[in-house]
Amino acid sequence: MKDLLERLNTKYNLTDIKYQRDNLVFLTIGKENTIDLVTHLRDYEGFTHFVLLSCVDWIEEGKFQLTYFLNQPERKYDIAIRTMIDRDNAEMVSAHHLWRQITTYQRELREMYGINFPGSPGVDENFILEGWDDIPPMRREFDTKQYSEDTFFPREGRKTHDPASYMKEKLYPTEPTTDKVNKTDE
Repeated sequence: MKDLLERLNTKYNLTDIKYQRDNLVFLTIGKENTIDLVTHLRDYEGFTHFVLLSCVDWIEEGKFQLTYFLNQPERKYDIAIRTMIDRDNAEMVSAHHLWRQITTYQRELREMYGINFPGSPGVDENFILEGWDDIPPMRREFDTKQYSEDTFFPREGRKTHDPASYMKEKLYPTEPTTDKVNKTDE
């Protein structure tokens, strides 16, 4: 993996390289070079399996962190390419041309975080939240508790049960529990 990273670093300006294991590394690259690096890893380094695309909301820094997880099945390498984009104008070049399933992740990130991926098929169509008209719900400024209180009616809380005795009562309702036996013997 180290020789791979040395080769990549000659072409790309990689930063913040962190090994989770010998065969799993996280690295950061500028937004403008991210898709080029992902393409290079697929076409020249054997990272043929796209695992997932995730997002982290760094509201304090005004950034979103996008992470592209790739796998190289022959050598069993995993690599996570992180890039930062602005929250205010959240937009990233689409990678749907590399793997078809990226379209699904990009649609989800569009709906849940408000990140635009221009040119990505179906990116502006409803995905999960049909008719949603509030701020994207995975952004950290979205107040889940307030939304719940405004949207749903209040109801009583649940009862809490000791799992062991509750299951005995439910499974064997006619058999006396240990507590009842001890009380009658006294």
